[in-house]
Amino acid sequence: MAVAAVRTRGRRPRRIVRTRALRGRTTVTLMATTVLIPDDDGLRAVSALDGVRAVRYEPGGPVPPGGADAEILVPGFLTGSAAAALAWELPKLRLIQLLTAGAEAWVGRIPEGVLLSTARGAHGASTAEWALTGLLTVYREFTEFAVAQREHRWTQHRTDTLHGKRVLIVGAGDLAAEMRRKLAPFDTPVTVVGTRARDGVHGVDELPDLIPHADAVILTVPVTSRTVGMVDADFLARMHDGAILVNAARGPVVRTDALLAELTARRLRAVLDVTDPEPLPADHPLWDAPGLLLTPHVGGSSRGSVERAYAVAVGEIQRYLAGEPLRNLVDGEY
Repeated sequence: MAVAAVRTRGRRPRRIVRTRALRGRTTVTLMATTVLIPDDDGLRAVSALDGVRAVRYEPGGPVPPGGADAEILVPGFLTGSAAAALAWELPKLRLIQLLTAGAEAWVGRIPEGVLLSTARGAHGASTAEWALTGLLTVYREFTEFAVAQREHRWTQHRTDTLHGKRVLIVGAGDLAAEMRRKLAPFDTPVTVVGTRARDGVHGVDELPDLIPHADAVILTVPVTSRTVGMVDADFLARMHDGAILVNAARGPVVRTDALLAELTARRLRAVLDVTDPEPLPADHPLWDAPGLLLTPHVGGSSRGSVERAYAVAVGEIQRYLAGEPLRNLVDGEY
C-alpha cells in the first residue's frame, strides 16, 4: 500500500490510498477529509457530504479526539478573533469556512497557506430586511407611537415617508444588491458606491460629492484598512440636516465619537445594528443618544439563518473537495 498526495486543478492536495491488487491492478480510494464542526446543525449538514468525516467540537474548548488531523475548520457563528487561535492547533488545516459574510476577525490571524472563505450570500437578504425596517421605523415614527401606546396617548399626526427618498449605499456586494431590490417598490432613487466605478456603481472617489445629496446613507462595506473609520467627522458633516445613517456593516467603519456628536446636536439620525465598541457597554453614552435606533447585531440573525449559512458553507466545502475555485475566497484583506 502507498499513500500519495495529488494536486487537483491547482487548488488543494488530494490524499489517496493506492492499494496494489493481484495481476497488477491498482484500486484508488480517497481518504475521508476531516471537518471540524461547531454545532449539531452543521454536523447534520456536513455529514451528508461524500468523502467527509465531520467531527463536532465546542467553540472555545480543546481540539476533540479525532479532530487533530482536520483539514477544514468551520468556526461558530459570530465567533471573535480569539477563535482564530484554534487554527494554529491544526497542523493539517487547509481551509477555514466561515458562517458569516464578515472575515475581519480572521484576516491576518491564520497560518500562512490556509484558505479563508466566507458565507457571502447567506445573510444579505435578512440584513437588507433589517435595514429597510429601520428606515421605515424612523420615517413612520413607529418607536414614538409605541411609547404613546404604552402611555395610552392618542397622537395622530402626519409622519415622514420612505417613498421617494434618495438613498446612497456604500458598498457594492451581495448586501447592497439585496438592499437595492428591497428599496425598489418605494420608488427611491438609489446610488451605489464601490471600490471602483463600473456599470451601475460609482467609484469610491466620487463618494464625497454624493453624500450631500442622500437622505439616507446605508453602509454595507466589509472591515478593511480602507474602511475602518471611513465614516468620520468629515463624512458626517457632508450629510445634510436630518439625514439618516444606517450601519449594516461593522462598528469600526464609523467613528463613534463623531457620530455621537452629530446625534447629540440633533442634526443627524442613525440606525445601528453594530457599534464600536461591541457589545456596547451599559454606561456608554450612545445608548441615550437622541435620534438613534439601536439593535444588538441581529441583522442576519433571523429564522433560517443557520440553514442558509450552512448551505453556502457546504457548497464551498464541496468545491474545495472537488479542487474547484472557491466562490467566497478571501483574497488579501477581503
